[in-house]
Amino acid sequence: MTEIEDNPMLNVLGKRLLTESLSDASVQRATEATPDYPILPWLNVVKIGGQSIMDRGRAAVGPLVDEIVSNLKTHKMILGTGAGTRARHIYSLAIDLGLPTGVLTVLGTAVAWQNAQMLHYLLAQHGIPFIEPEGFSTVPHYLMERNAVICQGMPPYKLWEANPTTGRIPPQRTDTGCFLIAEVFGARKMIYVKDEDGLYTADPKKDPSCEHIARISVEELLSRDLNDLIVERSVLDLMLHTRHVREIQFVNGLKPGQLTAALNGEPIGTVIYRANAPKGERA
Repeated sequence: MTEIEDNPMLNVLGKRLLTESLSDASVQRATEATPDYPILPWLNVVKIGGQSIMDRGRAAVGPLVDEIVSNLKTHKMILGTGAGTRARHIYSLAIDLGLPTGVLTVLGTAVAWQNAQMLHYLLAQHGIPFIEPEGFSTVPHYLMERNAVICQGMPPYKLWEANPTTGRIPPQRTDTGCFLIAEVFGARKMIYVKDEDGLYTADPKKDPSCEHIARISVEELLSRDLNDLIVERSVLDLMLHTRHVREIQFVNGLKPGQLTAALNGEPIGTVIYRANAPKGERA
């Protein structure tokens, strides 16, 4: 203990981390003394929907690929893919067989990986690589050289996925995985490309009378407890504790130009923002 206390290489926090419990609430609060460093503050993370975009094939994916290419000279992007309908089929089979949530996550990850591979081949002539989670240390290099990379959107938990409160469907899927990438890198924007004009009070495909919500705080949205959401609920829960990503945006990928508008900072589609952030956090 004396050696630690007398060590000139250790600051006050370092000494506490070596001598006290990491579960101690006061130690945890002490780690807030320095702000999180935004690793890639100019980055845009773009999540491309699986069922909403990729499953529609050429009619939806082709124009979106063209729009992505048109933005390569002005915006640096990580393009994450969703899983879509094939994942729903495999979840159904796996649940019927009695398999646990962690196994469902492994299976869903495989489908998101397939979608990422297809997007990669469509963008290969532009030098856009597909990066596995294990290779994310190379992401800054490729972003500086080619301005974009592709990844599958599922968090790399796989068998270690936490059980949901209800049921067995993995609670943190591709929306969450892309959001976590944006938060860790300190990205400037987190954009979700779907097949709707953003968030509505209900599913617009089932209820034509529902109302579009252009802008709403995550706190208000959670308090409304809507039955249908355009994003995974776990993303909203994570937003309450972010250091960097203070808002997320949803655009309609079936309408050319909406992704470009969002990348340029226009308030198109729907923006969900965090209202109750501590002072000094980056907007």
